[in-house]
Amino acid sequence: MGLSLARVPLRISGEVKEGLIKLVDQATDAGWSHVRACRALGVSDVRVWRWRTRRRLVGTLEDSAPGGNPVHRVLDWERQAVLDLVEQWAPTDRTHRKLAHRGSYLGVVFVSPSTLLRITEQAGVSLPGERPRRERRAPKPLPEIPWEPNRIWIWDATHFTRCDRVVYAIVDVVSRFWIELLVTTEQTSTQVQLLFSQALECQGLLDRDGRPIPRPYPDSDTDKDRDGDRSGKQPVLVAWSDNGPEMTAGDTKTFMALMAIIQHHGRPGTPTDQAMIESFYGHIKGEWPHLEDITDPAVLEIELQRVRVEYNTVRLHAGIGYVTPDDEHHRRGAAIRRRRATGHKKARQNRINHNKNHPPRNQP
Repeated sequence: MGLSLARVPLRISGEVKEGLIKLVDQATDAGWSHVRACRALGVSDVRVWRWRTRRRLVGTLEDSAPGGNPVHRVLDWERQAVLDLVEQWAPTDRTHRKLAHRGSYLGVVFVSPSTLLRITEQAGVSLPGERPRRERRAPKPLPEIPWEPNRIWIWDATHFTRCDRVVYAIVDVVSRFWIELLVTTEQTSTQVQLLFSQALECQGLLDRDGRPIPRPYPDSDTDKDRDGDRSGKQPVLVAWSDNGPEMTAGDTKTFMALMAIIQHHGRPGTPTDQAMIESFYGHIKGEWPHLEDITDPAVLEIELQRVRVEYNTVRLHAGIGYVTPDDEHHRRGAAIRRRRATGHKKARQNRINHNKNHPPRNQP
């Protein structure tokens, strides 16, 4: 009968059922109880009695075909309408989700995306699917430059719509120091030149004649030129931004070259390449939400200057080890972090020494 010592499966043929009933009858004729014979064969007593009743009433032990009559099954004309829809609109919509919504949009057929996909698979029809996206090129690495404050600046603009103003900001990538801001109504290379001129001047990177101060290369063999000699000079800094019109304009490129600034642009359509400045604006607008309610441009500029001081000198920044950007920018951050670590060690040792000699009192 094709059975093993394991329990009888849930679905077996009528021939196997007949054989099991005969074995049970033979065992009962030999003096076994019906329950004991069924247990020995690995089938429940109730199940065998159900087979006996069905054979007497129906005349067969074969199971009916599964399925029944699902009342929500797709109608024949709907199936044909789906295939006609796919034939006409597949080159445009390409996926089963869009095609299903196209059918309801046109009022032709109303089926779910999964139903449409099932009908096409049963008919042997393949859908084009989404067009493959162009592979993104790897992000361009930053130029080799020392990892220290005033070497890499990231900058961008944001809008304050109630005040109808655009705000530019420059942030130091290493120290997170908010270097400069500019409140304006336009976004052109003129605003970029004014913003960077003010930033370079306030950071002491221009000489008396307004020219960039040469900065020596660090003492590293990787910074030698092709002849193996030191050039003695290098660009003042790297300006990191996206690909906005004012950032890629010819006048902006000329100005940056005159100021010995290398421009570094993220990949087009990839704002995560400038995630630091996007996060910066998110914190500014999230932690000082009243800025977006200001309608007077003069008040907005005053408030932004106040927020800039608080951001640089009061707010602890997680990205630089919970010191202020002002501390990190002026090279006090490392000493503060070391002092904090030492304080934690001393506090832990003091607690250990105290608790060794002062056990806790028993609580009731």
